[in-house]
Amino acid sequence: MSKFNLPALPYATDALEPHFDKETMTIHHQRHHQAYVTNLNNAVEGSEAENKSLEEIIREVSKYSKAVRNNGGGHYNHTLFWEILSPTPQGSPTGKLAEQITATFGDIDTLKAEIKKAGLGQFGSGWAWLYVKADGTVAVTATPNQDNPLMDLESGDKGFPILGVDVWEHAYYLKYQNKRADYLDAFWSVLDWASVEKKYEEALAKI
Repeated sequence: MSKFNLPALPYATDALEPHFDKETMTIHHQRHHQAYVTNLNNAVEGSEAENKSLEEIIREVSKYSKAVRNNGGGHYNHTLFWEILSPTPQGSPTGKLAEQITATFGDIDTLKAEIKKAGLGQFGSGWAWLYVKADGTVAVTATPNQDNPLMDLESGDKGFPILGVDVWEHAYYLKYQNKRADYLDAFWSVLDWASVEKKYEEALAKI
């Protein structure tokens, strides 16, 4: 039996319409994410990583092959992505996370602008992130390919991802074509801040 499995979407593939279309969601989840899971299982078979959790693998990914890094990152990143989206999202952050966003960025609109800037500035495929640093503060960064801030890579910002926006073309091209900015704007209409807040609390507990 495979060690890693494709998680079911917590909503129907058409539930995020009109912001994220059904066809893109279906292909993105059932083909792209499934491929990362299948390839990750193949890559870890017979290795030390076979007995590790996905988070453990990501946190020490420099020990493993490029296939583990790429596919492990793909599985981790997409799992987080699906979890923070909702057809009935909490529209703004509250509590400790809201306080931290205000302390760091001034207001939510500035945070959104920073994430959009990171997403647009990522040349080629990658992700834009809001993550929790070791001191408990939050920051925005972008990573190439399927990398993320949790990976123990020599370059890049380090921390626990709590919000990620996929800027690979397969995430938006069927609906938005080359208009990545429009896709990044639409993202906020389906982002569930309640899920992000939960991940923020989980990250604080791990620091």
